[in-house]
Amino acid sequence: MIRQANLNDSAAMAQIYNPFILDTCITFEVDPVDAAEMTRRMGDVAAASLPWLVVEQDGKMAGYCYAHPWMERAAYQHTVESTIYLAPEFQRRGLGRQLYRALLAELKKRPVHAVISIIALPNPASVGLHESLGFEKVAHFREVGRKFEGWIDVGYWQLMMEEWS
Repeated sequence: MIRQANLNDSAAMAQIYNPFILDTCITFEVDPVDAAEMTRRMGDVAAASLPWLVVEQDGKMAGYCYAHPWMERAAYQHTVESTIYLAPEFQRRGLGRQLYRALLAELKKRPVHAVISIIALPNPASVGLHESLGFEKVAHFREVGRKFEGWIDVGYWQLMMEEWS
């Protein structure tokens, strides 16, 4: 079941996100987050009138996704950045695609022109998900992040909302 996130979801979202922080280069954060921090982030997304969704399976939160303003300057107001995280045991089941499609459907109701996804590379699963939804790679930055004693590349994928259905 896909639904709007609420403040009661903060702890479960932190539990999903923290292993990505501690064990992977998928996120460039290095310190775990708690429920209070997730609540603060949800407030920022809500203040921007953007969606934050969760997907549940078998009564358990399987993952979440949201959109937030891409840049602060006023001329960027119609561009958002999207983020998605699924707990490992729920990956490769099609839930990510369903959740992302629901996010894009919500964005279609808003004055959003472009969606940007920033992907730490390599990440073939995320690249595959985004490209299956119509995102196109528009930039590649070499060695812009450093985590676990290694340099990390980042790619930007973009979806123009008028091209998505």
